[in-house]
Amino acid sequence: MADVIELPTSSNPPPQVDYASLARRIKTWGCELGFQKVGIADTDLALAERRLTTWLQEGRHGEMDYMARHGLRRSRPAQLIPGTVRVISARMDYLPEPQGRSEAVVSDLAGAFVSRYALGRDYHKVLRRRLQRLAARIREEIGDSAQRVFVDSAPVLEKPLAEKAGLGWIGKHTNLIDTRAGSWFFLGEIYTDLPLPPDTLARDHCGTCRACMDACPTGAITAPYVLDARLCVSYLTIELDGAIPHELRPLIGNRIYGCDDCQLVCPWNRFARLGAEPDFAPRQGLDRAGLLALFSWSEAEFLARTQGSAIRRIGYVAWLRNLAVALGNAPFSPAVVAALEGRMTHPSPLVREHVGWALGRQIRSKCSR
Repeated sequence: MADVIELPTSSNPPPQVDYASLARRIKTWGCELGFQKVGIADTDLALAERRLTTWLQEGRHGEMDYMARHGLRRSRPAQLIPGTVRVISARMDYLPEPQGRSEAVVSDLAGAFVSRYALGRDYHKVLRRRLQRLAARIREEIGDSAQRVFVDSAPVLEKPLAEKAGLGWIGKHTNLIDTRAGSWFFLGEIYTDLPLPPDTLARDHCGTCRACMDACPTGAITAPYVLDARLCVSYLTIELDGAIPHELRPLIGNRIYGCDDCQLVCPWNRFARLGAEPDFAPRQGLDRAGLLALFSWSEAEFLARTQGSAIRRIGYVAWLRNLAVALGNAPFSPAVVAALEGRMTHPSPLVREHVGWALGRQIRSKCSR
């Protein structure tokens, strides 16, 4: 991706446009396309920029070098996309099942827990298509204007922008929360040169609650509104390429791709509704799969079964690494030991090391029975 992305060429929009009316219509069109809420933000992210700079300086991003790669373009939309004066932020809900079912999966250490956002089709593709249709509808209506669509595809501070667009507030776990919908939703953006009236900044409603901080299995929420990615299970199982630190492995439990604990305990999620988008429905039985079944997948099976899924991005080696850790945390079972021993000759040193660790855990578990 280029450091600077030009908006499509356009001249200034005609001065007679009623931008307040246009903003209302954009929100209506967004809802017609399957978004649950659409808002408009200005581009002043000075506060978020200071927090991001401090977070990066403290090294809390771990190996996610891309977070610092583009300098201040992440927090200054007009530097990333010249001509940008507003950002249209859109929310799409995805909760695939009642939370009680997710909690039961996390508690079953023989089962595999996959973060609920990744159970269905890759959300990047779903949201991008809808946002592109929304951008096209705006151009049809307004004529000479410019829009650029993003869904995790560029250095964009999507949560601070959504907060400014009135879609919710950034909670203590650093996820966005809406008082009427909780936090089980995806975000996407349209950068535009249209001077639309911005919405009101959402107000924080976390109060004294610290349920998310107390529930985090690895203590990654080190202070209210501060997440140390290096401790986060989502980072460890998705973003980290190498070995998972030994001291954190027992804390991961059966979470093989991401972690939803902070959302599962958030009181505001009692208002969350099940997502209506068919593409986000669970695939391949991943909402109820057992660890042994997933660990038995060949690489060809992994690639076939994760076709169109966000899970594929981690690759087969990290998939086996994560499953080995979860099997090490599972109750002792001869079947688990046999499965792990069968992977001891895997070509990847990373897989072999995590399998060896898991075998040691299983043996110690047997001896302590």
